[in-house]
Amino acid sequence: MTAASVPSPGPADLLYSEVEDDLRAAVRDVLADRCPPTAVLAAIETDTPYDPALWRVLAAELGLAGLLVPEKLGGQGASAREAAVVLEVLGGGAAPTPFLGSAVLATTALLGCDTEDAGTAALLGRLAAGTATAALAVPLSAAPGGAFPTAVRADAGGPLTGRVTSVVEALVADVLVVPAVGPEGPGLYEVAAADVRTVRPVSLDLTRPLADLELSGAAGRLLPAADPAAALDRALLTGAGLLASEQLGIAQWCLDETVRYLGERHQFGRVVGSFQSLKHRLADLWLEVVSARAAARSAADALATGAPDTAVAVAVAQSYVAATAVHAAEEALQLHGGIGMTWEHPLHLYLKRAKADEIALGTPGYHRAALASLVGLPPRP
Repeated sequence: MTAASVPSPGPADLLYSEVEDDLRAAVRDVLADRCPPTAVLAAIETDTPYDPALWRVLAAELGLAGLLVPEKLGGQGASAREAAVVLEVLGGGAAPTPFLGSAVLATTALLGCDTEDAGTAALLGRLAAGTATAALAVPLSAAPGGAFPTAVRADAGGPLTGRVTSVVEALVADVLVVPAVGPEGPGLYEVAAADVRTVRPVSLDLTRPLADLELSGAAGRLLPAADPAAALDRALLTGAGLLASEQLGIAQWCLDETVRYLGERHQFGRVVGSFQSLKHRLADLWLEVVSARAAARSAADALATGAPDTAVAVAVAQSYVAATAVHAAEEALQLHGGIGMTWEHPLHLYLKRAKADEIALGTPGYHRAALASLVGLPPRP
């Protein structure tokens, strides 16, 4: 068979597999039991919204912390598709867990290093077992395809000095994976979180508080990596692609909750949801959510299979799904009327998460520009 006659790969199967359906059901059951909206609302009034007991169940008992870690390193050996399902459910519950920061961003960065190194393998094993959590020390707004961060410098021997703002999940991290520029160029360093001064700014998303990190000669171990910049970029690309599934979960919850509410509320002797204008708005939103699901699933599948157009799929997903989540939350807020504006209703959690996610790992505008470059479109004049 000649190269010209080799059939091209068929279209990706974006439907949920039986394993993915079972995983979704298991995570939903845990959240329904341990993380209902009332619990999340109560948690954001405290110093930190994270529930260690909830994370232990998700990370250790369900094995979610090690989904992306190969079995030989103590993980589940799953793919980005399974991680996407988890993030979709977590987004639908506005759940305050360090899954994105630890199990996706930090773990993917570590997997881009030399996993034959004993120290790196041991750290991945701890993360996979749920006995430790990690955070990738980059701003939440950091996007794939950007320059390697230079905010932190590494002296000979590993001491790190610098400041990194708006780091996600750093408040509950045991270990930080810090990109820094050392004597030999860019590198990724393992740093104990206890050795770093952490300042908590006011975050828009109270279910995912950020942290500013100040490193003043913190001890760091250089992680062996053939290409640290590529490892970091892969982590950011994976995070951006899987974040679309979290945004999908937000949009789906907002749509479902709004349909339920309008089906129960009465005005002028009629069910509010029976008004034609509201039906049209909900139908339009449903179409947006369906399209967002296709984009998010495509990005997850491309990441899982290592497709050559992965960067395109991620850019498409973030260009579309981020805006859909915000629109769904805004529509839900308007259609809920006065009750949606109250602190007691969980809707504000979803609106704030959607707005925060919109700037996370690259804004929709950034990803549209990246998409144009990837497909060869000329820049706008």
